[in-house]
Amino acid sequence: MSDLQKKVRVLQTGSGNGQKPGQQATLVGLGLNKIGKVRDLEDTPSVRGMIRKVAHLVKVEELS
Repeated sequence: MSDLQKKVRVLQTGSGNGQKPGQQATLVGLGLNKIGKVRDLEDTPSVRGMIRKVAHLVKVEELS
């Protein structure tokens, strides 16, 4: 792998409360626990899958 990994910025826009337990756990796995929290994560297939699972609760921005 190269030293310049692509990154994605994930912003939580919705609450995990009232969602399925797997979706709440996915938010925690992404490092999100409150609306408005932002995390910069490496763009890997596993992270993309987690984002896809909670796509209705987050906004994603690609970083260079």
